[in-house]
Amino acid sequence: MSDVIAAMRRTLLSCTSLVRAGIVGVAVSIWSASAPAYAGDLTSFENALATFFDLNRQEVAVLATAFAVLGFSVVAAIMLMRTRVRAANNEARLRSELRSLQVEADRFRALLFAEPQVLVSWAAGDNRPQISGDISLLLPQDAQQSPQRILAFGTWLSPEPALQMDHAVNALREAGEGFLLNLTTSTGRTIEAMGRAIGGQAIVRVRELSGLRRELAEMTLRHKGLLEETEMLRGFAAAAPWPIWAKRAAGGLLFANAAYARATEAANVTDAVQRDLELLDSADRNEMVRALNDNSAFSARLPIVVGGERRFYDVHALKVTGGSAGIAIDASEATALRDALVRMAEAHRRTLDQLSSGVAVFDGQRRLAFYNDSYRRLWDLDRAFLDGNPDDSSVLDRLRAARKLQEQPDFRAWKAKLHEAYRAIEPAKDRWYLPDGRAISVVTTPNPEGGVTYLFDDVTESLQLARQYDGLINVQRETLDNLAEAVAVFGSNGRAQLFNPAFAKMWKLSPEALQQQPHIEIVEAWCRPLFDDAATWQTLREAITGIENRIAVPLKLERKDGSVLDCMTMPLPDGATMLTFQDITDTENVERALRERNEALEAADQMKVDFVHHVSYELRSPLTNIIGFADLLTDPTTGPLMPKQAEYLGYITTSTSALFALINNILDLATIDAGAMTLELGPVDIRKTIDAAAEGIQDRLATDRIELKVDADSDIGDFIGDENRVKQVLYNLLANAVGFSPHDAVVTVSARRTEHSVVFAVTDCGPGIPPDVKDKVFDWFESHSNGSRHRGAGLGLSLVRSFVELHGGKVRVDSIVGRGTTVTCEFPVDQAHRNAAE
Repeated sequence: MSDVIAAMRRTLLSCTSLVRAGIVGVAVSIWSASAPAYAGDLTSFENALATFFDLNRQEVAVLATAFAVLGFSVVAAIMLMRTRVRAANNEARLRSELRSLQVEADRFRALLFAEPQVLVSWAAGDNRPQISGDISLLLPQDAQQSPQRILAFGTWLSPEPALQMDHAVNALREAGEGFLLNLTTSTGRTIEAMGRAIGGQAIVRVRELSGLRRELAEMTLRHKGLLEETEMLRGFAAAAPWPIWAKRAAGGLLFANAAYARATEAANVTDAVQRDLELLDSADRNEMVRALNDNSAFSARLPIVVGGERRFYDVHALKVTGGSAGIAIDASEATALRDALVRMAEAHRRTLDQLSSGVAVFDGQRRLAFYNDSYRRLWDLDRAFLDGNPDDSSVLDRLRAARKLQEQPDFRAWKAKLHEAYRAIEPAKDRWYLPDGRAISVVTTPNPEGGVTYLFDDVTESLQLARQYDGLINVQRETLDNLAEAVAVFGSNGRAQLFNPAFAKMWKLSPEALQQQPHIEIVEAWCRPLFDDAATWQTLREAITGIENRIAVPLKLERKDGSVLDCMTMPLPDGATMLTFQDITDTENVERALRERNEALEAADQMKVDFVHHVSYELRSPLTNIIGFADLLTDPTTGPLMPKQAEYLGYITTSTSALFALINNILDLATIDAGAMTLELGPVDIRKTIDAAAEGIQDRLATDRIELKVDADSDIGDFIGDENRVKQVLYNLLANAVGFSPHDAVVTVSARRTEHSVVFAVTDCGPGIPPDVKDKVFDWFESHSNGSRHRGAGLGLSLVRSFVELHGGKVRVDSIVGRGTTVTCEFPVDQAHRNAAE
């Protein structure tokens, strides 16, 4: 009320100012009304007054001024009076209205707060709330009783309602959206929160619900929750991928989801319900109806044809009020997995039966669930006993009674420790040494579903092999350490894995440094002071670290200290590479000396050959002249000779013939040695060739009283060869045989024909050839009489071998000292493809 009165006073003061400001206007108005004809001209007005009242101008001016002041005063008084009267009336009316509004506001406040509630209002554009009411209704007793804490909804509401209230208040203030919420405070009270936008203000009313109103609110909440739950369940059933249905008590389809419609090949859910389509066949439906009537529940895995494909479904149905409801869950994959699991388990059983290791599986009750035949044979247990599913303790007791387990000081404690595997998490390993000398490796593995799997392996042979292997390794280690050769093994990563003391000593390396397994590049750096050939080290690195072309590589290293090493890289099966170094300095020196000596011998031999060639050619010319003149002197036409001359001329002829034959033999050997000999190939009559060769030694046979026996068929035929050279071969053989045979002996020449060759053999009864001479009989100028009458230059057998080998044949000498010698020559039958170069 005081605010209204103050406003009225401010209004009256404004009006008074306006009245004072308008006095001049009033005077002008009076003047205008009194003298309208002279309204714009004061001088004319004064003239009019002087004329009318017969006054001078000064009097007129004073009079005019007096009238003006008087008129202004009258008008001002009138207006002031009217204003005061109007203000008094307005004040009285406003006081009356204010009293009425106060009464009405008190009545509304009494009605508004007749029950406990809190009002919160926000003026438009103002974030400061106006809070009134009983705030203890909302705030806990132990909380600070401050009106502003009402807006901290979390202090009197649980988190979810507080968040809901906060969102609703924000929507009300920002968009004017009203709300009505039924909430429960943290103290357990049920309240109603209502928000409205009224007169540009956002107003929230919070009041407690009690009595019938509370029951109605709770019922509304429950009904709303049921509706939400029903809609949620209906939405879930409609969207579920499994067929879901509900039937009336009479059996008609009441509800079905989209999956049910697809499974029954209906157009949609409505079509399935209207046509009352069935998912199960009649027999399964009848069985489900009987089960529902008897037990109020039905569960079975049934085959259902969906989309033309037969699949298995787990069908579950319940009897509910007014009918029944059911669901069919596709179990085809589970069925396939179960069948696969069964097959896999069976396959595992068959696999375990084939294992050489004994396997025994005990279940969670410690009873034998599975065993393989290896387990039965390992412990020699009765099959009937094992098939009876004995417990773990019974099996151990039987093995102990049969003295098949190792003796234990406390068998019960040992067995209890073994059975800790049933409570263990990780597998455990042990080794049993049985009384019969066997060693058994035992692995106990806890099963995820309970129980233990025992795995038994007879490792007796493995331990024996391990001991033998360790012994072999030690022997190899000792052997390697005592080798004179330097040995080092590098792995595929290029690091030294093994070495012997000779290696460290040969390269002047520290054994401690080599034990750190240095890389080949580091070893190379250590060895470079003795040997720095980059190409050789590159070859060694490639042999050690290379992947392809792993072959043995021989190398020769000539070091700076004058020593020579023979190196060999040997790839090993495990990818490593072994390097061996052997000091061959002495061997190399000897080999160098021998090589120089051999070169000197070859030069001397060549000099000898050259000398022989030269002398032979130089002797042949005068010898030919001597032979010619000797023949001329023996010719009767030249005149008679005295007996003594004839005798001497015979000696000359014999000696020159022998010398001429010797020179021819030397020339033939020289020609053959030079590769210039050419065979004149043609048919060689075997028997005629033998006779021709024998004809040349008839005089020697007669002189030495030696019998020549020819062992060859008359129809033996011929072969391709050089007839003169074959005859020369046979002549030399027969001459040697006659020369080595004693008087009254027999020399045999034989010939036989095989499929691919012709074989000649000449046998004598001479002293034979000693073994130490046998390898030299084919060398030039090698002649050994061995106590016989034979004298010669030692070229006969050399020519024999050379001519036979020119024909592509071979010569063999068989001799027994004191009993004679047999020389066999084998000529190939066909010589058409051979030439002198061969």
